[in-house]
Amino acid sequence: MSRIGKAIIKLPAGVEVKISAENVVTVKGPKGEITQPLHPEFKINIEDGILTVIRPSETKEHRSLHGLYRSLINNNVVGVSEGHKTKQELVGVGYKATNNGQILDLTLGYSHRIMLEVPVEVKVVTVTEKGVPPAILLESIDKQLLGQVAAKIRSFRKPEPYKGKGIRFAGEQLRRKAGKSASKK
Repeated sequence: MSRIGKAIIKLPAGVEVKISAENVVTVKGPKGEITQPLHPEFKINIEDGILTVIRPSETKEHRSLHGLYRSLINNNVVGVSEGHKTKQELVGVGYKATNNGQILDLTLGYSHRIMLEVPVEVKVVTVTEKGVPPAILLESIDKQLLGQVAAKIRSFRKPEPYKGKGIRFAGEQLRRKAGKSASKK
């Protein structure tokens, strides 16, 4: 049995879960509403604020989808109750980030600025303080969309292993390389 699939999901106060006839799970909470379609044979059981995902059989397809659906529903429950957040730092001389609404303006050492329109479901905030690298804060109820936007931002200038310059997630540890030797004998 899938350890992740058979784990229960405790529904926080203020979170409602509805299952439609087409097997679409709708999670509604204080931060918003999000839907997740399920395989038609999977069942959802809700009792006393505890949600469980029940798979129909022990076939390989059903076992592989069991933990996936449980994780997706759990991400939606956490998203509508607390929200998902990520922080990225811009490490490098002259690297800057500013935002005007949903337009993110990045200066990353190229000959041009990079303008990215962030989806309306993702809230973006840029922070610039003296002595610390500029930061981009992203917040959303949809974990998948948040990760996709964060990966797109990071792809503009991935951290390089020699000096560590680039866009990195806060707290991320990079594997650094030594570089050239000072002298050869």
